[in-house]
Amino acid sequence: MYCLKSKWVLAASLLALAAAPTHATPPNIICLFADDLGYGDLGCYRHPYARTPNLDRLASDGMRFTQFYVTGVTCCPSRTGLMTGKHPATFAKYPAGHGFGDRVTITDLLKQAGYVTGHFGKWHIGPDETPGTYGIDSINGEGQGEGGRTHHTLGSLGRDAGLYADAIAFMEKNRDRPFYINVWGHISHFPVNPPPAYAERFKDIVVNESDFGPAMREKFRQVRELGGDVDQAMRNYLGDVASLDDAAGRLLNRLDELGLREKTLVAFSSDHGPAPVLTGKDLNAIAERITGQTRGDFAVNMLGSPGPFRGGKHTQLEGGVRVPFILRWPGHVPAGRVDDTSVISGIDWMPTLCELTGAKLPADFDGEDTLAAWLGQTPHVRSKPLLWKTSSPGAEVAIRLDQWKLHLGRRGAEPELYDVEADPAESVNGATQHADVVKSLRAQAEAWNSKLPKAYDKTGAKED
Repeated sequence: MYCLKSKWVLAASLLALAAAPTHATPPNIICLFADDLGYGDLGCYRHPYARTPNLDRLASDGMRFTQFYVTGVTCCPSRTGLMTGKHPATFAKYPAGHGFGDRVTITDLLKQAGYVTGHFGKWHIGPDETPGTYGIDSINGEGQGEGGRTHHTLGSLGRDAGLYADAIAFMEKNRDRPFYINVWGHISHFPVNPPPAYAERFKDIVVNESDFGPAMREKFRQVRELGGDVDQAMRNYLGDVASLDDAAGRLLNRLDELGLREKTLVAFSSDHGPAPVLTGKDLNAIAERITGQTRGDFAVNMLGSPGPFRGGKHTQLEGGVRVPFILRWPGHVPAGRVDDTSVISGIDWMPTLCELTGAKLPADFDGEDTLAAWLGQTPHVRSKPLLWKTSSPGAEVAIRLDQWKLHLGRRGAEPELYDVEADPAESVNGATQHADVVKSLRAQAEAWNSKLPKAYDKTGAKED
């Protein structure tokens, strides 16, 4: 009897230990998520003209990661991976139209762990936006619409000012409780049309194309082809990003005023790489859906930068899937550090936060615990590859493991293999020279692909 009881006590103790948070007092958590913001769009990520002092300061007060990857190349799949810890292609019913089904979310788990939860801004993760969905207590200002009560009154401060104001109000209301907040803005998604005062901040900017790589120089060519002024288009884009930086600064300043700076983990990232300059049918279809007109007046302003990479939104090239990732938690995340080594992803958001907070992690997830890298203890070396595929049975697959990135195109296409550490622009296809690497990565990618749904239901969903 004594032995049985001792074993039971030991098992219970181990279970309690496994569920215990990494830190005695888990932090508040704020996820600042931009929309279509490129890897190279912030000053701290070396944009030659951007002025983003608040986000740059967030990086200098914390850590900046240079190998952070999104889980999808458009808005819904990227958010799906972040919220569920599952590869978006595993969902047979596209979440934008159907939600996550029986999949648990990070907000569900943190709600169960005692957090009060809020979501402000873009949704695109299902048809139900009422409070309580996915364990979220407050959604967009208690159901008052995107940006809540302040959406229209703060227009001169940029299009994300209202939703950031609502997030600040949520912080103020819940200052004495552990909270988790998604602040998912619209900047710099089409249409980029900032208040004139923001574009005016950059009136001195004259674009020198030698300051940019080939991807941006192609965008400049397209702007001119559309009859646009490259200098003014750049001023407009930078002004839009500057208004986001101002909004983030107001939130960070209020966090300090509330005495919550040391108690709060703040993360900043983007859902995927920058959108292309819109032309032709794509331009008219998107402009009409979003602005109600087909003129596409703002098409030339889509000058988001992928930095040193090739590609952008809609592509699995580095410019489409590698984005900024900044973390700050004073006293825990080292200040002023840049992690150029860890390969981490939005798919890791759930397991890492569960490790940090003691929330119970479900058995079925695709990410990895990257907390040691977050806290600057040891770089993260992946045991699982990163994988990308859109929600279409015949879509191409990309896989990254170690320094290698393999692109498997549609049927009949030749594989493309890149050493993205030595060749971040993916300019030299090494598939022939490294046939053994291709064979290994192809086998892993095809094994994963074989388990994915054979058909996808995308009814009720509009891609964005």
